[in-house]
Amino acid sequence: MSCLNVGILLFDDVELLDFAGPYEVFSVAADRQQPPPFKVFTVARQNWPVRSVNGLTVNADYHFSNCPTIDLLVIPGGNGMRQEITRPDVVEWVRERASLARHVMSVCSGARLLAAAGLLKGQSATTHHEVVDELARQAPDATIIAGARFIESGKIFSSAGISAGIDLSLYLVAKLCGNDVATDSARYMEYDWRHRHAG
Repeated sequence: MSCLNVGILLFDDVELLDFAGPYEVFSVAADRQQPPPFKVFTVARQNWPVRSVNGLTVNADYHFSNCPTIDLLVIPGGNGMRQEITRPDVVEWVRERASLARHVMSVCSGARLLAAAGLLKGQSATTHHEVVDELARQAPDATIIAGARFIESGKIFSSAGISAGIDLSLYLVAKLCGNDVATDSARYMEYDWRHRHAG
C-alpha cells in the first residue's frame, strides 16, 4: 500500500480525544511499519493556534490555503462544531476535500459537518449519543444508527463519541494495512481493542 496522507481538521473548541485518538493510532501504525503506511498531519482554517474544548492549545501543521492532498480526511467533533457548520468556507473545504479523498471519517459530532456538506445523503452514520436526534434532523435523507460504536458506509466512516474514534481508527488501520498491523498498534498503545466490526 502506498503511503496515505491522513489530514485531521482542527477548530476552536474541538474535543481533544476526538482528534488526538485518531492521530495517535495512525501515527503509531506509521511508526511501526516500513515503509510507513500513513503520514499524519493537522489542518485548520486559520493560521493561528486552535484551542481545544478543555483548553489545550494546538498549532495545526497546515491551514486551508497550503494543505497538501488528503487521502483520509478525519473530522472530529466538539462544542465548536456548532460554529463550524455555519462557516461556508469550512463546509465547502470539507465538501471539496472529501470528494478527492479515498476515505472520510468523522468522530462524535463531526458527523454534523459531513451532513452540512451533503456527504451523508443516502448513507448510514452514527454519532455521539447526545447528538443522534440532532443529526437525524440535520440529515433526514441519511440513516442515523444510535448505539453503534462505528459505521462503514461506502467511503464514509463515522463513530460514536470521543473514545469510539480510537476503535474506528484501528478498524481503518486493519482494513487498509491488515489486522496484524492494527493489533500491533493497539498492543503498543496498551489499548483494549477487541476487533470490533463496523455496524
